[in-house]
Amino acid sequence: MTVAASGIVLAFLLATAYGAAFHVIMGGPARRILLYVIAAWIGFVAGHFLGDFLKVDILELGAVKLFSASLGAWAALLIARLLAKDEPAGAGS
Repeated sequence: MTVAASGIVLAFLLATAYGAAFHVIMGGPARRILLYVIAAWIGFVAGHFLGDFLKVDILELGAVKLFSASLGAWAALLIARLLAKDEPAGAGS
């Protein structure tokens, strides 16, 4: 596996784990996990590129800027949580 491919796999796995962990911590309906995983993917990529642009060299693994990418993923997860509407108590039953 090339370095670029292994970085993409690492990013995908970490962002997915962040989204799943956030769902476990925050709770909510089962379908909300999809929102959290997608938000984590987008935030991870945005954080990586922002860290690359700003030359943040804290906690890198290969070509992946883990520190800035992780911050981006968690920020996106918090934003997704704030923007997601809570369901009424009796909805879906």
